[in-house]
Amino acid sequence: MYVIVRCGGRQEKASVDDVLTVDRLTGGVGSTLTLPAVLVVDGDHVVTDPEELGGYHVAAEIIGEASGPKINMIRYKNKTGYRRRLGHRQHYTQVKITGITKGGEPPVARTASKSKAGKTSTTRPAAASMASAASKTAADKAETVKES
Repeated sequence: MYVIVRCGGRQEKASVDDVLTVDRLTGGVGSTLTLPAVLVVDGDHVVTDPEELGGYHVAAEIIGEASGPKINMIRYKNKTGYRRRLGHRQHYTQVKITGITKGGEPPVARTASKSKAGKTSTTRPAAASMASAASKTAADKAETVKES
C-alpha cells in the first residue's frame, strides 16, 4: 500500500517507514504531523475520490533538517570586468511516514480539537453585522435615487 501526499506544494509517493525530504516545515524534531492524501493505492484498489480520500490520514514524524546541493551562479560580461558570483543552498526537512490509516479523525487533529472545544466562534455575529451594513448601504442608495 502506498499513497501520494501533498507537502510543501509538491506531491510525493510515500509508504509506511519511508523517509521523505520536503520543503522546510515548522516544528521540532520528534513532532508529528498529518499530511493530506491525494491518491491511495492498495493492491488493485485505487482511491481518487476527494470525499473518500478525506477518510485517509497519513501520519508523519519530523526526523531532522537537511540541506540541498550548493548551487553556484556566475554573472560575467566580456571585456568589461563585470563578474558576480552568487550561491544558494535550499533547506529541507526530513519526514518519516509512521502510519496510513482509514476512517476516524487523524491523531494530531484529535488533540487540537480538545483544546478548541471550549472556545466560541465569532464568525456568525461578524457575518450578520456585515450583512446588515450591506443592507443599510443599499437602503441609502435607494433613498438618494428617490430624492433626485
